[in-house]
Order: sequence, then structure tokens, then C-alpha cells
Amino acid sequence: MVTGAALVGCDMAQPVAAVKTPRARPTDLAETQLRPTSEASAALRSYLVQVQAAQLNQGLLREDGGGPDTPFTADMLARNFERIVFFNEYAQALQGRGGESPLRRWDAPVRVGIVFGQSVPPSQRASDGAAIRSYARRLGQISGHPISTFGNPNFIVIVASEDDRSDALDAAAARVPGITPESLNALRSLSRDTYCAVAAYAAGSDANTYTAAVAIIRAENPSLLRLSCIHEEMAQGLGLANDSRDARPSIFNDDDEFALLTKHDALLLKMLYDPRLEAGMSAAEAAPITRIIARELKSGPL
Repeated sequence: MVTGAALVGCDMAQPVAAVKTPRARPTDLAETQLRPTSEASAALRSYLVQVQAAQLNQGLLREDGGGPDTPFTADMLARNFERIVFFNEYAQALQGRGGESPLRRWDAPVRVGIVFGQSVPPSQRASDGAAIRSYARRLGQISGHPISTFGNPNFIVIVASEDDRSDALDAAAARVPGITPESLNALRSLSRDTYCAVAAYAAGSDANTYTAAVAIIRAENPSLLRLSCIHEEMAQGLGLANDSRDARPSIFNDDDEFALLTKHDALLLKMLYDPRLEAGMSAAEAAPITRIIARELKSGPL
């Protein structure tokens, strides 16, 4: 993902300069004529269909949120919170392992907007749009932070193909103050194995408070992989920025065991937006508080 900008990913990018005056709102890409699919995009779609099939055959991409086979304790929850919140998945531009960082989250209300690439068919736009809006409402309910799909967006979710991703990123930059087309360059060229990514930005006076975010979802992903990307990138764009191979049951784990936000992950999000924590806290400063919160959450209903 990209933060402050931070890059997280299936993935976030260091602080960016605020944009001057917001530019005129562009024509909605969803109203433009569909583009023909290129050979590169068609080949990528075929590859990703095979990826999803292989993962399902291995029992991965679970949609159950975790069960009796995935128990976790309050201590495990607190430890996973530290690894996922206080470390970056990438150093910069989707490259290299990130290091330790302070707690980062949103202060202002999050307003989610959607941009579709010109090659995305109407049926996919309808299903993906409904999934994004429904998930945004759920994230707001879980976190207690105001998250909506109304008003001028500050968190853009892009669903675009290899053929129109760059145009969609330009459209997103034109809609959100604090983001420039250049600040999104890390999202323009993705490796084949990067199914999606998110960049979160802190363009205000506090480098640890997010003011904008852009998530990119490959339109070539088959339906469950696309939904998995929506779940991971939108949650990472709220501040759950890292992955941990020890986190289970969790979508913040590169093993792809779980496709959708789990009970464990919902508790991480509750912890992140607990008012006892503050943006800018170090892992050491937060640790005594997060252990208390984790015990409280594990003693209550999941």
C-alpha cells in the first residue's frame, strides 16, 4: 500500500505534497464506450482464472471467517495487531520489505468512490459496485469510524484492466485533493502476481493521519479473487497496512487461506480505531493499551 503515502498490498506508497485546487470532476468512466480487450489483458485473465482454481483446489480462499480449526487468544490478537499495524508491507513503490512505523489511521470521515476502467462490462460494474458499497458500510460498523459512499470521495477504489488502469488512475487523481497522477506511478505497472494494491496518503499536517487513498483492483481477476482484493485493500487503506505469516485466521497473510475479512481481522480493525490509541504512537507506546483492548474484545462476543 502507499502511505503518507504508504504502499500495502496485494498492496501501499511516503508523504505527498497536497494538490493545488481540486480539478474539475471528470466524466464518469462507467458511461464511456467499452474498449476491446487486448491480448495481454486476455492472457492475464486466463492466468488469474487458473490461479483461483488452483487455490480453491488446495482449500484456500476460505469464505467462512475462521472456525473451530483457527482458534486465537487475546495475546495472539495483540501480537498480530502489532505486526500488522506497526510495520509496512513495502519500503516504497511496491518494492522491498518495509520497516517499523507508527500507528496510522484516518481522522476525517472516509468517503469511498468507485472508478471503473473503460473495458469493464456493465454486469461486472454492477456486482463490484454493490460489493464495494456494502463492504464500506460494514467497515464503518466494525471500526466505529464514519465510512460512507456519499459526497466527494477521499478513498477511491478502482476496478480496471491492464488496458485502462493508467487512465483510471488519472481519473482518480483528478477527483481527490492531495493526490497527483505522479504520486500514483507505483500503481501503474504491476507484476503479474500482484492482483491488487492500495496507496494511502497523509497530505495534511500530521504524517500519521491519512487524508486520501486509492486502491487498484485488477478487473481480470475472477469474481472471488476480485472480492478478496476488495476486502484486503480497503481494510489495509484504513491502516491495517502489513501482512504477517503468523496471523490466522486472517486475510493479512500471504498464504491466501482466507479470501474475506475474518472475525480476527474485524477485531484488529476495532482495535485500530479504539479511542484509547492515537495516530503516531509507536508499538512500544501502544503495547500496554492494545493488550488491554485485546483481552476486552476476546472476552466479549465475536
